[in-house]
This record gives sequence, structure tokens and C-alpha cells, in this order.
Amino acid sequence: MGVSAVGKIHAIARLMRVDRPVGTLLLLWPTLAALWIAAEGLPPIGILAAFVAGTFLARSAGCVINDIADRKVDGHVERTRDRPLPKGDVSLREALALLVVLAALCLAVVLTLNVPTRWLALAGAGIAAAYPFLKRWTHWPQAALGVAFSWGIPMAFAAVNGTTNVIAWLLFGASLLWIVAYDTLYAMVDRDDDLIVGIKSTAILFGNADRAVIGALQLATVGLLLGLGVVAGFAHGWYFGVAVALGLFVFQQRLIKNRHRDACFKAFGNNVWVGFALFAGAVAEFGVAGIGER
Repeated sequence: MGVSAVGKIHAIARLMRVDRPVGTLLLLWPTLAALWIAAEGLPPIGILAAFVAGTFLARSAGCVINDIADRKVDGHVERTRDRPLPKGDVSLREALALLVVLAALCLAVVLTLNVPTRWLALAGAGIAAAYPFLKRWTHWPQAALGVAFSWGIPMAFAAVNGTTNVIAWLLFGASLLWIVAYDTLYAMVDRDDDLIVGIKSTAILFGNADRAVIGALQLATVGLLLGLGVVAGFAHGWYFGVAVALGLFVFQQRLIKNRHRDACFKAFGNNVWVGFALFAGAVAEFGVAGIGER
């Protein structure tokens, strides 16, 4: 018996990860922080709306690309075997059609922004599309995800100011290191299955040094965030957010001390609060006033 119309809608929503907003929030919070820092307060509403919508659409499109690429291996991995493509709830043709629609909507959003942001968006789309395939060739797909998920930061600065600056790239670097750390936590959940099916990841590459390397990445993230604050001349609000992020990193290390799957997944999800802490720090630093109201 085929899937009902309601069942098909639910399956498409699951393919887009509508039911799993963690990834969208992990992408959204640092992007919003970048917008706040670039605008020195509340960014123009049109730009803010474009980035919120674009974050949801880009993350959904990325998930569809990922599932298309992994459709032949997801059924062999415990965490992913119930995804719509391996279960047959969504066909490959339907997934490709959905991807086209999401890409068109992303393009429509990007066209509301200025030219420098459009060029950055084009480069970001290429990086995001390449990510799902890198896990077959390299142990560093987490680094590609870090670039893809951090790309909204220079885009935010370009959208607000027409260009990027050293502050944008310091925040980009911190975000990149942070994402490699939390996506390694995510990969630790699937490590045993990935070894069987031949998928590569930093969790496999780091082996028994995984906790130490994640800790080093987290400390380097904090260092870059503090350096950003110094370069930008920030006062107390930003540093409070960074301090909260550091505390959450310590909590995550305690969670993964025995490397249990559920604990690693919980530690991964906890990074939503790290992103929110950084956004809250940016808002605390500048408030909700517009440009020039600081």
C-alpha cells in the first residue's frame, strides 16, 4: 500500500527535518549574533527576515542533499534507518523535486539582499552541496560542515555593511572550530555503524583522543571569541555570553566521559544553548537599538 497524502506530507517534513529543529537553531544563533554585531544593534528588519527564512530553507535543502547522497547507507545505520528515503516513504524523484523547490526559494530570498551577499551565497551553496559527499573521501567532512554552517556570518556582515571585516572572520573562525567540535560529538553517536559501512568522520580519525581534541577545539573557540571581543572593543555583555558558552563546554565534556551514544547525542544538542549564549551576548553588548544608537 502506498503512502497516504498526509503520510507523504509528514515524510517530506521529516526529510526537511522540520521535526528536528536543532540543526536550524545551530545555524541560526551564530548568524543572528553576526547580524547584531555587524549592525551594532537591531539589524534592518528586511535583512533580519531574509536571514531567518534563509536559514530554515538552506538547512532544509542541505538535509535533502545529505539524504539523497546517503540513501544507500542510511538504512544500515541505527540512527538513520527510519529516514524517509531508506524507508521508501519518499522517492528519489520526489526528493529531487523538493530540492529544486527549496533551492528556488533560497534564490528568491538571496535576491532580496545586496550583490556582495549574493556572491557569498553562491559560494556557500557550493560548499553545502559538497559536504555530504566528502565523508566518502576524507575524515574531515566536519570541517566542510563548519565552513557551510559558518558561512552565514560573512554573509551577515556583507548584507549589513556591504563588506566583511576582521571581526567577521574572527567570528567565522570561532564558529568553524566550534562546529567541528560539536559535529564530532554527533559523529561519535554513529561511529560504530560508520566503521562498518565505510563512512569517514573526525570521530573515527581522532579515535581515543576524541574527547581531548574536542576539548582543545572548544578552548580554541573560546580564545577566538575573547580575541574578537578585544579587537572589537566590547564591554561586558559579550564576555558574559562567552563565559556561559565555556561553562556549557565543560558540561559537555562531563557528559561524554564514557562516550555513550545517548550522552554524546545529548552533548551535541546542548550546543544549541552555546549558540544562544553567543547571540544573547551580542544582544547584551548592543541592545536592540538600531545602527548608531549604541
